[in-house]
Amino acid sequence: MDGAELELERRSKFLNSLIQKKKAIEQQEQNEHLNVKVRASDMPLALQNKAFKCARDQLDYMPGKLDSKRLALALKKEFDSTYGPAWHCIVGTSFGSYVTHSLGGFLYFSIDKVYILLFKTAVEPLDH
Repeated sequence: MDGAELELERRSKFLNSLIQKKKAIEQQEQNEHLNVKVRASDMPLALQNKAFKCARDQLDYMPGKLDSKRLALALKKEFDSTYGPAWHCIVGTSFGSYVTHSLGGFLYFSIDKVYILLFKTAVEPLDH
């Protein structure tokens, strides 16, 4: 590579880093608006945002006390129907877990004072 190509590559990397920083800031602002804190994740941002919105919508329509089973079922159904089986969801204010998940299919977050663990596992066909 000559000097001009190296400079173009350097500038391209710099601009890309600025774009990534801007996206991260926008994501953080959206999470704060929904009162979401990501605790751990290897899930793409689009799927995370879907989970946050679904959880926020469910919580906003729950009268009074948290119905953790209803929230878990709503998230599971939404992700099973949109992204295929087999999604699992655990919801509560206090729980422990240790799970195995498919690559790109793990999200642990809190919204308000509720903690949500959403993860996907591989589905193996039964041999009969």
